[in-house]
Parts: sequence; C-alpha cells; structure tokens
Amino acid sequence: MTSASVNATRLFVLDTNVLMHDATALYRFQEHDLFIPMVVLEELDMGKKGLSEVARNARQASRFIDRIIDEGKAKEIAAGLPIGKLELQHDGEPQPLGRLFLQTEVLSETVPGTLPGSKADNSILSITLSLQAKHPGRDVVLVSKDINLRIKARILGIHTEDYYNDKVLDDADLLYTGMDQLPDGFWSNQTGKLESWKENARTYYRVPGRAAASCYPNQCLYSNDVENFEVRVTQCGADSTTFVLATDYRKDNHNVWGIQARNREQNFALNLLMDPEVDLVTLLGVAGTGKTLLALAAGLQQTMEAKRYKEIIITRVTIPVGEDIGFLPGTEEEKMEPWMGALHDNLEVLNRTDTTNGDWGREATADLLNKRIKIRSLNFMRGRTFLNRYIIIDEAQNLTSKQMKTLITRAGPGSKIVCLGNISQIDTPYLSEITSGLTYVVDRFRNWEHSGHITLMRGERSRLADYASEIL
Repeated sequence: MTSASVNATRLFVLDTNVLMHDATALYRFQEHDLFIPMVVLEELDMGKKGLSEVARNARQASRFIDRIIDEGKAKEIAAGLPIGKLELQHDGEPQPLGRLFLQTEVLSETVPGTLPGSKADNSILSITLSLQAKHPGRDVVLVSKDINLRIKARILGIHTEDYYNDKVLDDADLLYTGMDQLPDGFWSNQTGKLESWKENARTYYRVPGRAAASCYPNQCLYSNDVENFEVRVTQCGADSTTFVLATDYRKDNHNVWGIQARNREQNFALNLLMDPEVDLVTLLGVAGTGKTLLALAAGLQQTMEAKRYKEIIITRVTIPVGEDIGFLPGTEEEKMEPWMGALHDNLEVLNRTDTTNGDWGREATADLLNKRIKIRSLNFMRGRTFLNRYIIIDEAQNLTSKQMKTLITRAGPGSKIVCLGNISQIDTPYLSEITSGLTYVVDRFRNWEHSGHITLMRGERSRLADYASEIL
C-alpha cells in the first residue's frame, strides 16, 4: 500500500465489547484498517466461556481472527493481514476490505496520572495514544460501546466513536409505523379513475399511481374525508395501487373472541392478525395499548374456532426488571411460568367475555385454553420447526437481530409469528431503540407482501396507566 492510500483510510482500534456485541464487526469497516490490542484478545479469551450470546460472539470473533491469520501469512502480521472482500448487494466486483493489525510490540505511550491503575480500558487508551504518535498523518479512531471509555478518550484528545453498523435507523422516530393518512380530497380526485370490485366477500379498490409518498404492502391507510374509512394496501407500484377494505372489528358482530377494537390502530392490528395471508405481524406500542390482548384473542379465535392453527406457542426473553430472583425449579413450562404474568392476566380478561355458561363453564373453558397454549423458552428454540402454529414472541424489544432471526426462521408451513414489544422499555445491555432486533425486523420486513406492522398509539388499559405513561 502506498502512503497516499494509507492516509486515505482510517485506522480503527476496536474495544472488546464491539466484538462481543457483533462478532462480524471485523468485516463491517469497508476499506479501512483495524487494530486489535493484545488486551482485547485477553478479554475475548476470558469472556468465551458459557452459553450466553456474549460468550458465543467472543468465540466467533476469535474464529474470524484465526481465519484471517490462516488466509494471510504469519510473518505479515506486523504489516497487516488482508481481511478479505465484501460481496456487493448489487452487480459489480466484490469490494476489497482493509487490513487487520494485531499488536506485535509494546506500545508504551503513558496516559496521564489522572487515570491511575492498570485497567484494560487504560491500556487501550495508552495503545491508541501510541498509534496516534506513530501515525501522525492518519486518522486513528477508537471504537467502543463503553460510554465511559469514550468519555475518557475524549478527555485525552482521542477521536472515538460508538459502533454504528448495527443501528437500523438514525432515530427511532423514523421507524415505519405501518399506517398513513390519505391526502385530503383523495377520493374526490379519483373521479372516473377509480376501479372497485368484490372478491371472496371483500371489497377492493384500484387507483392510478401511488396513494402515499411511501407505499408498502399491507400498509394501513385511512381517510378523514369519510368516517371510519380504512383500507389496507394489497399491491403497490408506480402505475397503480390496490386496496382492500378493512373489516370493522369495532362492531359487536365482528368481535374476536369477545374482544372489539377500541381505536383505529387496534382495528388495523386485528385485520393483520386475522388475515391468513400475513405470516408475520409486528405490533409496537407503550404499555396498555392492547398488544398482548389482541394477539392472544386473534390466536384463540383462529385456533379454537377456525381451526387454522393447532396450538398457540408463547415465548419471551427472561430478563428481569430488577434483581434476578435466581434459579427456578421445575419443568420448562414451570420455569417460564413467573415470566408469563401478562399471558395469565389477558387470559383472565378473555375468559370473562364468556358470560353464558356461568362460573363452572368459565373454569372448563380456562382448562381447555391452557391445553392449547404452550409456553416455551427461547433457550430451546434452536433447531426446532413449528408446523401450523400461532407463535407469539412477547417483549421482543429485548432481543438482538440475531436472536430474532433464529426465532422467525423456526416457522414451518402454515405458521404465523406475532412479535410484540415496546422499544422504549429495553432491559438488555448494549441494545437501544435503534439497535433492537424488533426495530430491525420492522424495518427489514416492510417491503414483504406477507408481513404487516402497526404501531399502537393510544393506551386502553386505564386512565391511571395512560396518565402515568404520559407524565412519568
């Protein structure tokens, strides 16, 4: 490499938590070079034990480093090992990646006395300062997900950045909501251009061009020109857009397991949940918007009445809000029982809708429902395939994109997956609103014709819960 080409690329110093968060980070920096201090390799070795996601990433990162060394030459380590090539998404030649540098000598730039001790973080800061002095004409950047390390680095004048590659969006407010309003006067402007027909007891409309600035399959649209006029996009293109009239689940004759929609977002959600052509539904919303209740009611209706699915499977990540209560005895379902309070609360609500059979009838119904609802742990999902199952993934905001991929790929023929979550309540370390696996799935699936998404806005739990969500 010439000096000009070296100066044009940046040198990124990777902290351990970056590799533990995303083992593929080595291949995410395009043409720029990477430097891994020896202390990072030591921390990867200490963190590799166990079955957690972090331990798996530590082991995988070590394998990637070993592969890069094997493909290169050991004597070239000091000069930098070629990382490889990145396959392009579109037609074209594979893009060459940068080089990997491992620490092969003592870099003894001292940190100020304001950073006492021999912590690993201070060693990384010392190495970064040494690299800045060794390459004065090059942009040396420390990449870390540790905010305190980034603060200390800035104090020392080190350019530092967070790891951005796993971020789906720049801002959570830009996340697709699944719903949009038709422009004012939209229908009056379609005079003579509108096509309508009925098919399988459903009403369809076709209009020329795009109905909204951004149009996606199964996007829900509404119009203020006509009261409660709600449609769902079935096909969108540059030449025309086709809608299907949404079923009004606010009416008692269209209730789902005794539940009626209380607002527009809930009505759109039930339309997606009850449509057999929609294989994946994602519901976002704050506490009390009815995510679990709607998903469970639609699942019971299609499992018990329509016989569309064999059973309902519910799972969620087991991350405590406070201190961990420790080991839980019993079978898989018994271990998961304390985490399924929301399921039992909603089942109690749904069981109360049966007012014709008395207390004994409700108890018999509850026993029947419990036999058709299975609680499963995420830890045992690898390698499984669910056929004709209605799968609910609760608290999905606490899952990484890799975990979400593992769960969604468990779906076999005839299965439907419903992902529920509130991205403003994330309990997993290193995850945020814009890096959550739920955010990742919503963004990646919005162009697929067999998926749908709705963000529930309005709380329906109680006036106390609504007020608390607003002011606390």
